[in-house]
Amino acid sequence: MYIILIFLPLIGSLICLIFGRFLGKSGSSIITTSLIFISFLLSFFSFYEVALSNSTCFFTLHSWISVGLFTTNWGFYFDTLTVVMLVVITTISFLVHLYSTSYMSEDPHIIRFLSYISLFTFFMIILVTADNFIQLFVGWEGVGLCSYLLINFWYTRLQANKAAIKAMVVNRVGDVGLAIGIIIFFNYFKSVDFAVIFSMVPLLINESFPFFGLSCNILNLGTLFLFIGAVGKSAQLGLRTWLPDAVEGPAPVSALIHAATMVTAGVFLLARCSPIFEYCPSILLIITIVGALTAFFGATTALVQNDIKKVIAYSTCSQLGYMVFICGLSHYSIGVFHLFNHAFSKLYFFKCRFCNSCYE
Repeated sequence: MYIILIFLPLIGSLICLIFGRFLGKSGSSIITTSLIFISFLLSFFSFYEVALSNSTCFFTLHSWISVGLFTTNWGFYFDTLTVVMLVVITTISFLVHLYSTSYMSEDPHIIRFLSYISLFTFFMIILVTADNFIQLFVGWEGVGLCSYLLINFWYTRLQANKAAIKAMVVNRVGDVGLAIGIIIFFNYFKSVDFAVIFSMVPLLINESFPFFGLSCNILNLGTLFLFIGAVGKSAQLGLRTWLPDAVEGPAPVSALIHAATMVTAGVFLLARCSPIFEYCPSILLIITIVGALTAFFGATTALVQNDIKKVIAYSTCSQLGYMVFICGLSHYSIGVFHLFNHAFSKLYFFKCRFCNSCYE
């Protein structure tokens, strides 16, 4: 069941990409929407089994990389955090697929569009179900690639080109930070598996790491770089400029990026790595300050915008700031709860855009 849930969006994307010209618009829409709907149903079943029945699930498909001491597998981990994110991702992705069949019906490239958003959904599922940092990074980069393709979907528009390039470049800054954090942890823990790293964290509280001639605490330095990755994806202060421009893509793209998928990846990373962050109070203080400033500046900037799309975009920045701020206070469950509520409320705003031409 869990494997089917993960790979159905990928199957839908590949079917559209390879056989879309034979299936036509209607056939592609029915296949992708149906497969996402099945994932949507399975995500609720997994929520019942894992969260309500308290039955955590994890499994390994096969070995992926094995070089010297470095070994990593294709493994999947389903705990309460994962299944909550799956409910958010699959529900909103299904509704976006459903709305897109009407909203994009006159677009000659709707088949390519459906393939992109199904692939987007697949990479986000890979991100939240990963049981190690390398697999998480694959999903992390995958949603970044798909966001570029989707924002630049109407590639004949100059503003869409610029917005897609900005999103890609700004997110690369955060991705480099995440990659450095993963390298630092592997250098000391000799593993990238979450279970191994989280269990060994108390043993390395006082370990130092030479960084640019300075002796830095290994946990503080590693979590700081992880947070830089979260800042890029969740559009926090300093790396938030890409999100307001992301509305240059079709409205369903904005719904996916603003509500369910890409921008929530940073908050998810903070919640997933909370066993490490709890041993770094100085980094938690930085997270709290950055989140609070982002919430304030995002809200005040939204007040002076005339374009409804930019208002919603800066509102998203502000709400993400609240989520990061709450995680900085060590209340990760409340941050994820706010993420859940915000995702569906933001989807409703974009649903209004689907149904009312005055928003365009």
